[in-house]
Amino acid sequence: MTTDSTDAPHSARVPLPSAVPRPTAVAVHPPRGPGREALPPPRLGRGARRRTVAPLVAADALATLGTALLALGTGTSPTALAAMVPGLLLLHHGAGLYRPGPAPLALNDLRALLGRAAVCWCAVAAVLAAADPRQALPPGLLVCAVAVHTLLAFGGRATVYRAHRAAARRRPRATLIVGTDPAARQLAAVLHAHPEYGMRPVGLVTPPSLLPGGPGTPPARGRLPLPRLTSPQEITRAVIQNTVRDAVFTLPPYGDPQTAALLRRFIDQGSAIWLAGAAAAREGRTPHADTDHLWGFACRRLETAPPRHGGRAKRALDLALAVPALIVAAPVLLGCALAVRLGDGPGVLFRQERIGRGGRSFTLLKFRTLRAGDAHEAQAQRNTTDDGRTSGAGRTSGVGRLLRRTALEGLPQLWNVLRGDMSLVGPRPERPCFVQQCTQAHPEYAARHRMPVGITGLAQVHGLRGDTSVEDRLRFDNLYIDSWSLWQDIRILLRTAARLVRTEGG
Repeated sequence: MTTDSTDAPHSARVPLPSAVPRPTAVAVHPPRGPGREALPPPRLGRGARRRTVAPLVAADALATLGTALLALGTGTSPTALAAMVPGLLLLHHGAGLYRPGPAPLALNDLRALLGRAAVCWCAVAAVLAAADPRQALPPGLLVCAVAVHTLLAFGGRATVYRAHRAAARRRPRATLIVGTDPAARQLAAVLHAHPEYGMRPVGLVTPPSLLPGGPGTPPARGRLPLPRLTSPQEITRAVIQNTVRDAVFTLPPYGDPQTAALLRRFIDQGSAIWLAGAAAAREGRTPHADTDHLWGFACRRLETAPPRHGGRAKRALDLALAVPALIVAAPVLLGCALAVRLGDGPGVLFRQERIGRGGRSFTLLKFRTLRAGDAHEAQAQRNTTDDGRTSGAGRTSGVGRLLRRTALEGLPQLWNVLRGDMSLVGPRPERPCFVQQCTQAHPEYAARHRMPVGITGLAQVHGLRGDTSVEDRLRFDNLYIDSWSLWQDIRILLRTAARLVRTEGG
C-alpha cells in the first residue's frame, strides 16, 4: 500500500530495541527521480515460506516414489509414477499440509499423512485391477505400502521441521506486532524469549484510533523498549529497514477501517499475516494444541492471496486499445481542438497536476472547457473535483458544455495512457491537495494508489463521478484493485462505452 508521496527519506531508520539483536543491514536502492519516495517497498514475505514448503514437497515426492518402487518393483510404469506424485501432492495441499504453523511438529501431520496415503494406494490398486486383473495388489501388500509410505513421509517431514526450527532459532525474522497494550507487549516479550517460533519483534503497530489516550499518546513502558509505529510512513520505513517479513495481529484485522487499512498495507508489502490471541480465537476454528500457538497465545496464519495489480497484461491491454483509439480518434481530436480554438481563443489543452500510482505526480491532459481570459478560470479549474462537473460550471463555454456532455473533453488522456501515466481502467486520479486531505480523513484512501490510475473505473461505471461520496469511491476503487483481472477491465470498458452511448442517445 502506498501513501508514499509523503514518506520521509528511507535513510531515516526505525530504532531497534536494545534488547533485541540488530539485523544485518539490507541495502535498499530506490530508483532515481522525483517519485522515488513514492514507490512501495519490495515484496519480502514469501521467501521464508518457500524455504519450508519446497523441502516438504520434495520429501513427499521422494516418499511416494520410494514406496512405489518397493511395492510395485522396478518395472513400475513411468506414467503411473507421474500420476501418483502430483495426485498425492494435491491431496496434501488440500489438507493444508503445506501451510505449516510457526513451530510445526511432524507428529501432528501423522493422521493426515496416513489418510492420504491410504486414499492414494487404494486408487492405485483400483486402477491396476481395472487395467489387468493379474496386476491387482494383494491386501497385505496394499497395507504394507500404505504403512511404508506414511513412515517415509513422516520421517521426511520430521527432518524438514527440525531444520526449520533450528533455522528459526539462528535467524528469526523481523516481525511487527499489531495491537494494543498490554496484549501486544506481552506477545512481543514471548516471541523475544522463545526464538524457536522464528519471529523477532522490532516494533508495535497501533492504529491511532485505538491508542488509549488518542493520537499522540506516549508509548507504554515494558520490558522491551519497542518503538510504537502509528503512521504509514513509520510502518513503511520499518518494513524496509528491518526487512520485516511477518505481521502478527492481536486484534481482529477487519475490526475497524484503520486496522483493515493496516492489513491491506502488510499484504501488499508481502508480509506473512498471523492472527494471535483474541484475533485467532475469533476465527471460528479450533487451534491445534501443539502447534497453533505462540507460547500459549492461540495462533493462525491468515491465508491471503497475493495481490494482482495487472503488470504487463494490463499494460498490453492499454497499448492494444489506446494506440488504435488515438489513430481512429485523430480527426475527432483535431475537430475538438479547432472548435476550442475558434470558439474560446488560444490555449486548447488544460493541464493539471494529478497523483498517480505510488503517489507520483503527472500532468493530466484535457480539452479546455472554460473561456480563455476568465479571471476566475485558473481557480475554478483548481477547485474542480474529479470530472469537473461542479465548481466553475457557470463559466463553461458553449463548446465546453458540448465537450463535457459528449465526454470528448477527456480524449487527450489517451496520450497519458500511451505515456504510461495512466491506464484505461483504474481509480480516477486526484489533485495533490485533495489526496492529502482524503488520506488524512480516510485510512483506506491511500490503498487506491497501488494501481495505475485510469480514465474510467469500477466507481465510475456505478455512477460515482464528480462531486460524489469519497467513501463510496474509495471503497469501489479498493474492491477493483483487490479483485483485479483482465476480464474485469474489459467488462468495465464495455460498461463505460454503453453508458456513453446511452448518454449521447439521451
